[in-house]
Order: sequence, then C-alpha cells, then structure tokens
Amino acid sequence: MAIAGIKARRAGNVSILDADARVRVGLRFGGSSVSLPSAVDALVAAGQNLILLNFQGVTFIDARGLGELVSAYLAVEKMGGQLKISNPTKHLRQLLVSTKLVTVFEIYESETQAVESFAPSNHEVSSADHLLMELSANDNL
Repeated sequence: MAIAGIKARRAGNVSILDADARVRVGLRFGGSSVSLPSAVDALVAAGQNLILLNFQGVTFIDARGLGELVSAYLAVEKMGGQLKISNPTKHLRQLLVSTKLVTVFEIYESETQAVESFAPSNHEVSSADHLLMELSANDNL
C-alpha cells in the first residue's frame, strides 16, 4: 500500500512501515517527507490499526521524531490498535530509555518477534472462561 509516497507493507494483519537510514527533523518513511502521524492516521482510517515501525538502519532521530512517535502511538491507541517498534538502533534505544518512552512502547529486536507479538496468545484465558472453569470445578465437588 502506498500512502502519499510512503510504502507500507503487510505481514498478515500487521502493517509495517520502514524508516529511512537517517532520521533528522522528524521521521522519513519510504523516501517521503510525509509525517509519521499522517501515515499512521491513513493506515488507521483504512482499518489497519496493528502497526509496526521498523527502524533497521536508522542512525539518527531527533526530538521532533520522538514527538511524532508519541503522537502516532496515541492516535493508534485511541482507535484500539497497537503500535510497536522493531530493530531499534543503539541510538534510538538510548533515547527511548533516557526519555522513559521505553515504558510506553513495546520494542523488539527483530521484525519477526514484533510481528509474532501481535498475535493473541493461546495461553490467555478470558475472565468469562476463568469463571466458567471455576463454576465447573465447584460442580464437581
């Protein structure tokens, strides 16, 4: 999918945006100067609210870029989606730690790990299922 010059690719139900090698004033995706929040808004408007930002090869990001990351995260969260980061460079990881944004974003070392993290866990038990199991156990007493 192309969004105003931004190339987004899919892995299952996850939209992946690849960052350019150098992020200076704000973020640049797919060779375009369109802002990250605009790209994310377009994906969410198209019903794609599971979004992965791939930072493989990004050597620099500035304060405006961090602000755009937060804006994008809030927009996706507001629509009930998830925005995650994969392949952070040492520089980006240090920025996320020093600004405490590492507590906000889910960060994965590889794209594969990140994409897999969007899948619902087979081990999660809903509260309704838990209640049914308790009732069933009590019936057997």
